[in-house]
Amino acid sequence: MEDRRKDYLIPIIIIGFLFFIFGFVTWLNATLIPYLRIACELTAFESFWVTFAFYISYFVMALPSSVVLNKTGFKNGMSIGLVTMAIGALVFIPAAMTRTYGLFLTGLFVQGTGLAILQTASNPYVTILGPIESAAKRISIMGVANKFAGILSPVILGAILLAGVDDLVVQIEEMDMVSKAIALDDLALKVINPYIVMAIALFLLAGLVRFSSLPDIDTEEEHDDGTQTARTSIWQFPYLLLGVITIFVYVGVEVVAVDTLIGYGNFLGFEFAEAKFFASFTLFAMIVGYFIGIITIPKYISQANALKYFAMLGVVFTIIASMTDGYTSILMIAALGFANSIMWPAIWPLAIEGLGKFIKIGSALLVMGIAGGALLPLLYGYLADVGSVGATQAYWIMLPCYLFILFFAVKGHKIGKSIQKR
Repeated sequence: MEDRRKDYLIPIIIIGFLFFIFGFVTWLNATLIPYLRIACELTAFESFWVTFAFYISYFVMALPSSVVLNKTGFKNGMSIGLVTMAIGALVFIPAAMTRTYGLFLTGLFVQGTGLAILQTASNPYVTILGPIESAAKRISIMGVANKFAGILSPVILGAILLAGVDDLVVQIEEMDMVSKAIALDDLALKVINPYIVMAIALFLLAGLVRFSSLPDIDTEEEHDDGTQTARTSIWQFPYLLLGVITIFVYVGVEVVAVDTLIGYGNFLGFEFAEAKFFASFTLFAMIVGYFIGIITIPKYISQANALKYFAMLGVVFTIIASMTDGYTSILMIAALGFANSIMWPAIWPLAIEGLGKFIKIGSALLVMGIAGGALLPLLYGYLADVGSVGATQAYWIMLPCYLFILFFAVKGHKIGKSIQKR
C-alpha cells in the first residue's frame, strides 16, 4: 500500500502543476471581461462573449479531444493541449494591435480548445489514480492548485490591464473621436506582453510534460464494478447523462460567481482599483472549501452528502445575494465560491463510477458540460443589461441550477447505477 501511494506521488504533483496552469489561464477571464468592455467599447452582454468563446470550445472540442487522447495517450495529449493554449495566447498579439474583439475571442477559443484536451485527460486520470471513494479528495487537492492560481491571475493581470482605468473611463467621455481611439489603442496594447510571457511558459511546459515520467493508465481496466460489462452503449448510463447536465449548471454558476464580480462591483459603485480584487474573494472561498473536502472526504462525509450540503448553501447564498446590495451582495456572491468548491470534485466520481471501458467517452461528455460556463454568464450579461432586471436581480438565474445539483446529489447519481448488476 505504501509503495502504491509513492507511485501516485509524482503523477499527482505533475497533474497538480497542470491544474495550476488551468486555473491561471481560466480565471484571467474575470479581468479580461471588464478590460475588453472598455478597450473594445462593449455592452455588458457583448463583454460576456469572452466566457462564451472560451467555454464553448469545451463543448465543440471535447469529443475530438477524446479521439486525440486515444491515439496519443495521456502524456502526449497533455503536451498537445499546452501547445494549443500557447498558440491561443499568441493570437492576442494581432488582436491587441488591431483592437479587434473577434480576434480576442478567437484566441480565447483556441486556448479553450487546448484546455479541453487537458481537462479530458487530467480529470479521469486523477479520478482513477486511486480508490474511487477518495477521488473527491484528490480532485480537491487539484482544485486548491487551480484556485490558488485563480486568485493570483486576476490580481496580476488586473494590476497590468486595469491600472489607471478608472481615470481613463472618466477622461474618454470628454475626448474627441481621434483622441479616444488613440487612448483605447494604448489600453489594448497592454495585453501583449503578459500573453507573450504566457505563450513562452506554455511551450516550455509542453516540452517538460512530453519528457516527464508521467505514466499512462489503461482506463478500460478501471472502475468495472460488474455492471458495465452488460452494457453496450454510453447511453445506458443515465446517471452519467444526469452528471453531464449537473456539470453544465455547476460550471455555469461557478463562472458567473467569479467572472461577473468585478463588473458587478463597479455597477454597485466600487472603483476598478478596488473591484479588481473581488473575483479573488470568490476563489479564496473555494480554496477554503477544498481544504474542508480534503480533510473530511471520505472519512467523515461521503461525496454525495458533501455535494448535497454544499448545493443547499448555494441556494441560500444566491437568495441573499439577489435580495441585498452593496458589500453584503458582493460577499454573498463571493461566498458562492465556498458552496461551489466541493461540486466538481464530487460530481466527477459520482458520474463516472462503473463506466469501465466507456470512461474516456464518458469523461469527454462531462467535459462538454463545461459549456455551461459559456451560456449562463451570457444569459446573466443579457439580463444585467435589461433595465427591469439589472445586475443584482440577474443572479436569480443561479437558483434553479443549484436546485438541480441538489437533485443529482440526493437521487440523480443513483439512477441506473445498479442496472443488471451481477
